[in-house]
Amino acid sequence: MSDFHRTVSSESEELILVDSGDNEIGYRSKADCHDGGGILHRAFSLFLFNADGELLLQQRAVAKRLWPGFWSNSCCSHPRRGESLQTATMRRLDDELNIAAELEFVYHFCYQAEFDNAGSENELCHVFLGKVDGEPRPNDSEIASIRFISADDLSAELAAHPQRFTPWFIKEWRALREVYAGQLARYAI
Repeated sequence: MSDFHRTVSSESEELILVDSGDNEIGYRSKADCHDGGGILHRAFSLFLFNADGELLLQQRAVAKRLWPGFWSNSCCSHPRRGESLQTATMRRLDDELNIAAELEFVYHFCYQAEFDNAGSENELCHVFLGKVDGEPRPNDSEIASIRFISADDLSAELAAHPQRFTPWFIKEWRALREVYAGQLARYAI
């Protein structure tokens, strides 16, 4: 199977449960973590920029359980049981976009968001910035489409059509623009 169509996650993989201080407190399946109101688990969101300072956005595959077809940040997922954030972010960049990148940690936060009756995200999410290294080649089992966008155009699009974007991405972008603007300015135009 080629890297552009392979299945890279399952509902049975074990995710890391955490408390609000990001201390590991156990493990549960991805399905359990996303059922109902969700169980707080560790996650990450990556914001990758090209040489022109534009952000790589991904449209989530339509087969996704939560927020299918919605636009979101460059890459997001969860470390698995026994996996560090560094290992998980590199694995997922390869899994989803067939690229590598150097990443800079910016901040982490907790959020909970429900998606109709399909389930919820309940995550302590670590947010990273980085530069695209190579040409992204999306895995279509994870990503329906990609595009690059300037920071100002993205903010305008988010204001006009927030319903097209994942809830975590909206929160993260707002924090990056308003609280972490200094770090963001090293990557974005």
